Amino acid sequence: MRRVNLALQGGGAHGAFTWGVLDRLLEEEDLEFAGISGTSAGALNGAALKAGLIAGGRVAAQKRLDRLWDQIGATGDFRMVPWLQPFLPAMRFWQTTTAAMLPFSPQGLAAQMYSPYAWGDSWQNPLEPIVRDLDFSVVCAEAGPKLFVSATNVRTGKIKVFSGAAITPEALLASACLPTVFQTVEIDGEAYWDGGFTGNPALFPLYEPDLPDDILVVSINPMRRDEVPESPLDIQNRINEISFNASLLGELRAINFVRRLIADGRMEKGTMKAVNVHMIADDEVMNEFSAASKQSPTPYMLERLKDAGRAAAERFLQNGGSKIGEDASVDLRGLMT
Repeated sequence: MRRVNLALQGGGAHGAFTWGVLDRLLEEEDLEFAGISGTSAGALNGAALKAGLIAGGRVAAQKRLDRLWDQIGATGDFRMVPWLQPFLPAMRFWQTTTAAMLPFSPQGLAAQMYSPYAWGDSWQNPLEPIVRDLDFSVVCAEAGPKLFVSATNVRTGKIKVFSGAAITPEALLASACLPTVFQTVEIDGEAYWDGGFTGNPALFPLYEPDLPDDILVVSINPMRRDEVPESPLDIQNRINEISFNASLLGELRAINFVRRLIADGRMEKGTMKAVNVHMIADDEVMNEFSAASKQSPTPYMLERLKDAGRAAAERFLQNGGSKIGEDASVDLRGLMT
């Protein structure tokens, strides 16, 4: 049995890519998920994965993930209050039409002007019924893979990692709380935003002694975009992608540094973990989707991303999967230069 930890990035509706990755990995009978660290959509995927595994094994986990993303696909647009949802198709049409005709981006103006607080008490978090549909008696259970969920403390700017019984519906909503889309989530008197600002995903919870040395990162935020953004919206979107990847790259640099110290004999083996990093990603596919689509989970886009995730997982299993338990399959130095 090959034991591996999963590190699942957040990225709104683009987390459907991770849905596809997990769907394919669950078909590998000799692959055991020991720990899961997830942020935002990655946290939702991780919670659904664990809930399904405990409730009924691999097939049940696949079905639980399917249910999660069927529900997300039915939300329409995260930025709209429920009574605006029926008008969504017409609004999408006019957004597309005006974007093609005008010398500026209507979406860019909306991004600057929209606030989830503008709706006052009528605002409802579209993710809340989806999150509360999960069985938290199994999400928080000691059995199965250890689950870690990250959020960002608004006041301190520090990461908060929830685990065990602390993984409540509010913790998952906090982890996915993009502040331009959702109202702040309060837990025990503290305010939280999306965990992507401080850990996307956090790797350090997976360093526990009883967890394996192998961490498989499922990356959905493009590390590279060849096109240099010029419009205000594209510039802001790329800034967000870079900032949401920064914490992950920082942890990968630390892992690479420790591995070099051990390899050079400057650190005794066993003092720290020589983490074996693996990664499943497809920047070419993710570059096809605009950052705005992260808040607009159409069923077609979700299925397209699921298929892309399954294909990326298949490539990993053929090319790097055999290294799980033996060595890293990612060139960390090359990834960061």
